[in-house]
Amino acid sequence: MEIVERVAEMLGGPSVLRSTVRTWNDLDRVVQVGLPKRSLQLVARHVVEPGGSVTAFVYSIVPPATFKRRSRLSVAESERTERLARVIALAEPLWDDPHEARAFLNRPHPLLEGETPLNVARTELGARRVERLLHDVEHGLPL
Repeated sequence: MEIVERVAEMLGGPSVLRSTVRTWNDLDRVVQVGLPKRSLQLVARHVVEPGGSVTAFVYSIVPPATFKRRSRLSVAESERTERLARVIALAEPLWDDPHEARAFLNRPHPLLEGETPLNVARTELGARRVERLLHDVEHGLPL
């Protein structure tokens, strides 16, 4: 499965997105109209550690009152959600275990100045740094 298809699955697939996503253009289109808020909840379930709060994670991306009143995320919130889904979609196959990938994403990393990959990936430039780190892991480069 291509990375863009894995990202789309993280976001809920055709049943949530109401669209089939096979290309980056398809993904960009669904992000630009605003992802369903369910997509953010699904992404949160992939990264929140056992015992953690999915709701707290969601509210760290979208304020509670805003999240409750809307059915779709804004473009900026959708971009943030897609960015996190992309990092998760890159991490999970490297560990072949969603629990190990989640642990990696939530553990401070020395090459990210002691920040967790999940926190760093909240910005576009940060996500690029995490993607680079994952690329290095994939190719067996020393960390």
